[in-house]
Amino acid sequence: MANSKDVWFMPDESDPHQRTWMAFGASREIWGKKLLPEVQRNLATIALTIAKYEPVSMLVRQSDLQLAQQLVGNKVELIVCPLDDLWMRDTGPVFVVTENGDKAAVDFNFNGWGEKQDFDYDAEVASFVAQHAAVRRIQTDLVLEGGGIEVDGHGTAIITESCVLNDNRNPGVSKAQCEQELKRLLGLEKIIWLPGIKGKDITDGHTDFYARFARPGVVIAGYDPDPESFDHAVTKRHLEILRNATDVEGRKLEVVVLEAPSKVREKFANDDFAAGYINFYVCNGAVIAPEFGDPQADAAAKRELQKVFPGREVVQINIDGIAAGGGGIHCTTQQEPKV
Repeated sequence: MANSKDVWFMPDESDPHQRTWMAFGASREIWGKKLLPEVQRNLATIALTIAKYEPVSMLVRQSDLQLAQQLVGNKVELIVCPLDDLWMRDTGPVFVVTENGDKAAVDFNFNGWGEKQDFDYDAEVASFVAQHAAVRRIQTDLVLEGGGIEVDGHGTAIITESCVLNDNRNPGVSKAQCEQELKRLLGLEKIIWLPGIKGKDITDGHTDFYARFARPGVVIAGYDPDPESFDHAVTKRHLEILRNATDVEGRKLEVVVLEAPSKVREKFANDDFAAGYINFYVCNGAVIAPEFGDPQADAAAKRELQKVFPGREVVQINIDGIAAGGGGIHCTTQQEPKV
């Protein structure tokens, strides 16, 4: 049997980071003329906010290098790389470590969330990042994205079935086969499956919009109180499952609920707008979270996040352009753990 100190595992996001990876990858073809400049500003805001707490390395197309330099100056490392889009959480590798201090990067074969978008360049991002970080790349036959996996760093994960057990990514792969491979790759012992929902957004219901570990035993979950929204029933069901779930230690999960805002700013509001607080990002010493111009809901989210992340600064920023494309702060980032 392998020495337990040699076993790869995915650390919790709140463990210390070496740096954050991002991609300045928005394009006019995907985002359109109106959204593009706002999305690029949002990416710069996220990068500069995180850079106050830890190093940020940002991939950028050669053609966008000058603009990126103007927006982030010398506060962020810019690395030229061909890109299709900006979602580093999904295109980048998932970093794993051992207790012996080794680090590697798992490449989950990004396929444009089930071939919904061009992905020729983005399919190579995980490999590029692993090479640049000078770590071994671990390969697998599974197709999934970092946004679909949430771990506590101690053997428990929360994963949505709708994106991983989906024929547009893993045709013919059973839940048992999927579990076995994820346990091997990420050092997991228990997976809590949430149903998620297929076909309502490009990701098919990523976990990082529904539930996040604050620490082992404590989960922050989203709830959409609007009965008109498709997410109302989904989030209600997820809360039931999480409240009845136990982690690998047999602990019943403590579930902290963050309600979605009841209104957002008009300027970029659309049907795809991702208005929820669950897609925050935890970096060294801070939690970077969105605000949507709903003073009551924004303040409540900040208060709850401050409670579950004591000792970290909670910084709220406007990312309306990115939210209008159905994403959030967490979707644009990928942490590289410190060993």
